[in-house]
Amino acid sequence: MAASSAPSAWCRGQKLLRCAARLDPATRRFSESGDKGWFRSLFVHKVDARKDAHSNLLSKKETSNLYKIQFHNVKPECLEAYNSLEAEVQNRLHQDQDYPCEVVGSWNTWYGDQDQAVHLWRYRGGYPALTECLKKLNNNKEYGEFRKERAKMLVSRRNQLLLEFSFWNEPVPRTGPNVYEMRTYKLKPGTMIEWGNHWARAIKYRQENNEAVGGFFSQIGDLYVVHHLWAYGSLLSREETRNSAWLKEGWDANVYYTVPLIRSMESRIMIPTKTSPLQ
Repeated sequence: MAASSAPSAWCRGQKLLRCAARLDPATRRFSESGDKGWFRSLFVHKVDARKDAHSNLLSKKETSNLYKIQFHNVKPECLEAYNSLEAEVQNRLHQDQDYPCEVVGSWNTWYGDQDQAVHLWRYRGGYPALTECLKKLNNNKEYGEFRKERAKMLVSRRNQLLLEFSFWNEPVPRTGPNVYEMRTYKLKPGTMIEWGNHWARAIKYRQENNEAVGGFFSQIGDLYVVHHLWAYGSLLSREETRNSAWLKEGWDANVYYTVPLIRSMESRIMIPTKTSPLQ
């Protein structure tokens, strides 16, 4: 009997509260605001205000390098001709001191989007160097003809402007043969600082085999995008190097804390073109 009377008493109490709320608007408002406040407390967390832009907090202070990455989807029958044309123009720009830009690396995607070319450029001097280079190219008739010819070979193209993370080494030319992996992470907005904090500690676990080439985050184009570039002697070497990271204490914690920051991720296995500084 005692057990059955408790629910009945509880029901009577709830009816009295509802009646009081109908009679007294102040009581009703207090009840509703209390419910909402309790509900919000489950989901709302205090976030510390940032004192500076992400680009200033995460990028190298000692350099003013700006990077551009290009993704060109090429018509399958035109890939060989495209590579030859692109290499010719890249070499001219790379060697011409009047243009403040240089080719860091050029690749064809092996596993990932097929018939795709990826190019990474560096502008020493940041946005002023980029602007100067674009003005000169727009006035270069020969380059204009190259773009027209290249356009006939493309299905689509897109690019991004990037900054390099302060805790990664600057990409430098290397001998081959190597296969390259570009791992692209699209992060949840507002998580770039947290991502950088974790990877600043974790990068030490991935440098023993000299596989870490460069790490970048987007500034213009798709935002909250991170690109990590790795080099391996072969796909087997890639597997062994990645597996060895899990044997190091601390690597598992980095994965645990960074995976929740990711909206999506992509892996490209790429082969350098014949004239790429990164072989």
